[in-house]
Amino acid sequence: MGKSAAGEGQWGVPCSGTQVSPLRCAPGVLSRGRVRCPWHGACFNISTGDLEDFPGLDSLHKFQVKIEKEKVYVRASKQALQLQRRTKVMATCISPSAGHSGSTNVLIVGAGAAGLVCAETLRQEGFSDRIVLCTLDRHLPYDRPKLSKSLDTQPEQLALRPKEFFRAHGIEVLTEAQVVTVDVRNKKAVFKDGFKLEYSKLLLAPGSSPKTLSCKGKEVENVFTIRTPEDANRVVRLARGRNAVVVGAGFLGMEVAAYLTEKAHSVSVVELEETPFRRLLGERVGRALMKMFENNRVKFYMQTEVLELRAQEGKLKEVVLKSSKVVRADVCVVGIGAVPATGFLRQSGIGLDSRGFIPVNKMMQTNVPGVFAAGDAVTFPLAWRNNRKVNIPHWQMAHAQGRVAAQNMLAQEAEISTVPYLWTAMFGKSLRYAGYGEGFDDVVIQGDLHELKFVAFYTKGDEVISVASMNYDPIVSKVAEVLASGRSIRKREVETGDMSWLTGKGS
Repeated sequence: MGKSAAGEGQWGVPCSGTQVSPLRCAPGVLSRGRVRCPWHGACFNISTGDLEDFPGLDSLHKFQVKIEKEKVYVRASKQALQLQRRTKVMATCISPSAGHSGSTNVLIVGAGAAGLVCAETLRQEGFSDRIVLCTLDRHLPYDRPKLSKSLDTQPEQLALRPKEFFRAHGIEVLTEAQVVTVDVRNKKAVFKDGFKLEYSKLLLAPGSSPKTLSCKGKEVENVFTIRTPEDANRVVRLARGRNAVVVGAGFLGMEVAAYLTEKAHSVSVVELEETPFRRLLGERVGRALMKMFENNRVKFYMQTEVLELRAQEGKLKEVVLKSSKVVRADVCVVGIGAVPATGFLRQSGIGLDSRGFIPVNKMMQTNVPGVFAAGDAVTFPLAWRNNRKVNIPHWQMAHAQGRVAAQNMLAQEAEISTVPYLWTAMFGKSLRYAGYGEGFDDVVIQGDLHELKFVAFYTKGDEVISVASMNYDPIVSKVAEVLASGRSIRKREVETGDMSWLTGKGS
């Protein structure tokens, strides 16, 4: 496929041989036989339409094409064009459960992105035995990152797959089901209600548990961590026309604060650091984003912590800070980080590190044969950072790890190699980020921070290790493709402001 008249990096309907995959025209990145989405980083094969890198669950359609002289004819069904997505063919389950049978072939603990993708990949790869997916939630798998971006979204609008999907593909989902111990010797999981389930292969994808405040008054009503749709919905109801306080200026906290500005009478953010996002994005980018929030009437209380939560008739009324400030509050959202939800594994023999994370290798295998782990609760070797053991609690990374775990349950010897990619949206502006920037020692910024049209390259020594941008698409996807190709990006390449070095790299 050649470049279009719309400019370098534009792509439309890619042609390959006698078939095409329909892709909405956008400034995507074409490289190595695939096109990468400029917004979320998903990659699709331009010949087959297959999803090759995440996030996402479905692939794209491919159609017959005929070229006569200067005209291209595409044969397509109306339904396929309207759907714009294709679910891969999945194997039929030949070992259906009889009620809640006490044995299964694959047990998946956790029904977030990692767990769901693992289950779907097994079926896509021809696995026809029993799969059980268990979750603490009352809902079927849903899009949890949307909770903090759109707090009044209803649970059914967040569902990743309808109930009929799981029934059709023989994936059993146990909701409100808590695993309390795992017996690796006898390959059994024990649930809180005493139910025991044997497994042949096990995926641990329990995710994380939000940290809570430990201050005086922590038990008062109307203080939330955003964990479920019900949490998010209730926060919106309580904040409408009233005073909201957000503790923590990371992604969750800032997304919640941005959303509540249109609902609440006042929105305040309390943060221990000097600027929001400082550890991830650096001080200059953090200050620019902070200014955007202040322009949207968000009040910041920086370099301080919550000392006390004061109540009136049991319900929150004030937040007292260590700086002696007292902030009026009718509802408080706490977003101060999370810890791996792995307490149930402490006596199991499955390895945990000092912080409670599950260490895995490139194949998502734990120290116990037949037991795999994926998602927010794992540390794994990051291939393009010299196999440094890292924890990356990103939606996209959980998808990728779930697939690799499934492939290796089937002895395919797959390895995790994706480049981390994340995004957020606040006040109608999207921030994109790719790479792994922990330990960066300098930030090279091109563009205009004040106008929020910029790209920031995070470097360590002479190497670019991550990138962030606003209103600069598709630069982050381009950098992600370069890193995915195995090529290093040097600091001197990004200091000049000339981005032509990106053109064609990785092709």
